[in-house]
Amino acid sequence: VKLASPRLPLGEIVFARAIVTVVLSYAMVRRAGLSPWGNQRMSLVLRGVLGFGGLTCYYIALSRLPLADATTLQNVTPVLTAVLAWWLIGEPISGSTAAAIAFGIAGVALIIRPSGDPLDPVGIGVAMGAVVCSSFAYVTVRKLGRTEHPLVIVFYFPLVATPLTLPWMLSAFVMPRPLDWLLLLGLGIATQIGQVFLTKALMIESASRATTVGYLQVAFAMVWQLLVFGDLPTPWTIAGAGLILGGTLLVAQMPSWLAGRAE
Repeated sequence: VKLASPRLPLGEIVFARAIVTVVLSYAMVRRAGLSPWGNQRMSLVLRGVLGFGGLTCYYIALSRLPLADATTLQNVTPVLTAVLAWWLIGEPISGSTAAAIAFGIAGVALIIRPSGDPLDPVGIGVAMGAVVCSSFAYVTVRKLGRTEHPLVIVFYFPLVATPLTLPWMLSAFVMPRPLDWLLLLGLGIATQIGQVFLTKALMIESASRATTVGYLQVAFAMVWQLLVFGDLPTPWTIAGAGLILGGTLLVAQMPSWLAGRAE
């Protein structure tokens, strides 16, 4: 997204991502011998709308903020997801997950706080909008997991996003260059893989545990920012990423049966 956004309108990027993933999702659903329409269709549509809102806000934030800042702000999501899962579907928060959340918040604070450059307030606002939409979407996925196959849940995301994005894409279409086509295709494939694994994770683990592992995005964003854009991480960034990784490992290495006992 960060590489494509200087040349392509955001609506075109979101639409391309949706159209690639809807084709891949439908093929995977049919290959598995499933009906693509599911059982709780209204809840599935709601998940698609929330996912579309979160995705759109996040992509806008990526176009207005540095990669590391946008990714870091997005990782407030596990905190809100844990609270919403406790409030809406009664999922308790284990001690290890609470500790991981605290590590993540501390790491986020270290990464953002030392920067003297003011961030775009619109970028911050839409990043927080992405957090709210994504958190509600993850809790919805967790609830849908009781009756729906993960591939069906994944399918509804681009199924809803494609028609919602089409007018936006047509309003400012720019013909992609060959490299842009590769970027858009890669974006669609990568996000499809990520959605499948995230949806399965939300069915296997509690919403708070599954999304807390997402703090790893911050560390990966630092690496990609260095490799692709040549931006060196500061000592504060490295320290913050270390805290985030530590919290993630705390959750990842705790066996599921022990987490359940703690909860």
